[in-house]
Amino acid sequence: MSDPVFFITGASSGFGESISLEARKRNFKVIATARRSAKIAHLKEAGAAVMDLDVTADEATLAAKLEEANSIYGKITHVINAAGYVLEGAIEESSNNEIFDTFNTNVFGAVNITRAALPYLRAQQSSVLAHFGSLASWNGMPGVASYNATKWAVSGLTESLAPELAPFGIRACVIEPGYFRTALLNSGGHRIHSARHIEAYDNTAARNIHGALNQADNKQLGNVDAAARVIIDVFTGTGVGAGREIPVRLVLGSDILAGIKEKMADTDKLLNEWESVIITTDHKD
Repeated sequence: MSDPVFFITGASSGFGESISLEARKRNFKVIATARRSAKIAHLKEAGAAVMDLDVTADEATLAAKLEEANSIYGKITHVINAAGYVLEGAIEESSNNEIFDTFNTNVFGAVNITRAALPYLRAQQSSVLAHFGSLASWNGMPGVASYNATKWAVSGLTESLAPELAPFGIRACVIEPGYFRTALLNSGGHRIHSARHIEAYDNTAARNIHGALNQADNKQLGNVDAAARVIIDVFTGTGVGAGREIPVRLVLGSDILAGIKEKMADTDKLLNEWESVIITTDHKD
């Protein structure tokens, strides 16, 4: 794709930041966004246009923001929604507001950006819409069930969008990384804790996840800059993406590769064990 223009949300850190910088290294045009654009001044110094943008804003506000973004370079060819965070806490401990806020950013934010961006992507007749799923799109984890639910939803959303948008030349892709060394697990940053603490969950799997995430934090196997290079390659048909179609699911990291294979084996085992029961619920006529 010649002369791509990337519109990226959640660009203040992690994948959004790395993808923005990688695109600029290749002299691609970038419109980087964050809730407070002051936090992405370094991306402006790297040559990106920067904007304040809250993915949970109302429909009229987001429509105006995308119109403004499109006017910067006269088009948008790639939309990458990287905004998101983790809510840690057992479901019983998590309030309605805490769970809603997680979905509002991670899922409804993706929907909001999709709806606001589609008129501009459709105008290109060859464009890319990408959201972020996760290893959490495939495997449930106690203690972060709200986050898992959002990532399952985002992967399902994107997989459904792929055939819906294909007639307009828009390739929809959900990027599904394993554990990468970003700020996602930093406590108090992109990982927040439910305000309520229920002692009954102490010493259970839902609580033990806290120590596991702390242990993984800043020691994750995945290299986010290496992933950003792959993402840009795949979405521009260059490097490792040359001669390949953009996949509906772009899986990144050897840990998620192993996790998905295990999920497939477990699912196959479940279906084989229950097949004789499963088929008994069909009509006989």
